[in-house]
Amino acid sequence: MNRLNQGNFDKNTDISKEKKSEKKEYDFLNDTWRRMRRHKMAIIGGTIVIILYIIVIFAGFLGPYNPYHGFKKHFFHPPTKVHFFDEDGLTRPYVYRTETVDWAEYEVIKDKKYPIKFFHKGDEYKLFGLFKTDLHLFGVDEPAHLFLLGSDNYGRDLFTRILFGGRVSMFIGFVAIFITTIIGLIVGGIAGYYGGWVDNILMRFAEVIMSIPAFYLLLALAAVLPMGISSTLRFFLIISILSFRGWAGMARVIRGMVLSIRNEDYVLAAEAIGARDPRIIKKHVLPTTTTYVIVRATVSIPGYIIMESGLSFLGLGIQEPNASWGNMLTAAQNVTKITNFPWLLIPGFMIFFAVLSYNLLGDGLRDALDPKATENN
Repeated sequence: MNRLNQGNFDKNTDISKEKKSEKKEYDFLNDTWRRMRRHKMAIIGGTIVIILYIIVIFAGFLGPYNPYHGFKKHFFHPPTKVHFFDEDGLTRPYVYRTETVDWAEYEVIKDKKYPIKFFHKGDEYKLFGLFKTDLHLFGVDEPAHLFLLGSDNYGRDLFTRILFGGRVSMFIGFVAIFITTIIGLIVGGIAGYYGGWVDNILMRFAEVIMSIPAFYLLLALAAVLPMGISSTLRFFLIISILSFRGWAGMARVIRGMVLSIRNEDYVLAAEAIGARDPRIIKKHVLPTTTTYVIVRATVSIPGYIIMESGLSFLGLGIQEPNASWGNMLTAAQNVTKITNFPWLLIPGFMIFFAVLSYNLLGDGLRDALDPKATENN
């Protein structure tokens, strides 16, 4: 009977511990969200980031045309004017067709109104890269065209290409962050936990990696990689290789954090009961770096967005006819084009808003996840 009571007591104790653990985790999430809500700009930035990812994921549906579809007689076409009123007052949105008058000059022909149709059938695309469909959120019938943000030097719809180009610019950072984080956590955790000669060897190796000049490495990679591969694969390979260079900085920070908690009571207790080193590092040491890893990933993604834009602008990244915000800016390299066709700068504004939103979000997350944050902060 005593054994039965003891067993029930142990079971109740374990359940109580699990409930306390769940309650503690729930309280941490609530406290984090409460601190996060105080950063209005971070909330705005996070909302913009979420919206950007939604629109680039559904680019095929939201864009009225295929990103590679060029209208030969409509290059450098200004943004199409959408009319909401006619002689009878408020009406269904419509546009007029245009005809070429001179080089990059167009005349509006008002002989017929072309209503903007929602759920319009147009160019075929693959939704999520899997399902073929030709349904678009909006569009107009030929011979009218709907260039919401104008067209480029090949007559391609700039609005559609910005949506598709955002897929590369917005998602490229995740590949780099994943590689950098995994290697940085492993190397930094091992160096900080074991110390001694292991620490010296790993940190000296990290310093050698950090000393490699990125620009010259880029030039070397661009020359070595095969010319037959697609520009998208080529760029992903370059970013992946650069990520293997970028782990060193994270490893040094992780190493410092692990050194500071190496002699904490809960780590010593795990060693005392015979826990193996890999398990201690995985279960007790590295989880304390979660806050830093989340914040670093958030603030690092803007850097990769800018890197992608710069490399594509220089011709080392995404190449035509594929779209990215960086290579779309190559059409606005001189003052004449910027003066006559200012809409070509819109991809630059997209880069600016994406980077700014990520920085605002990262700033809010840093304060919200700070374990030393108080109600007065």
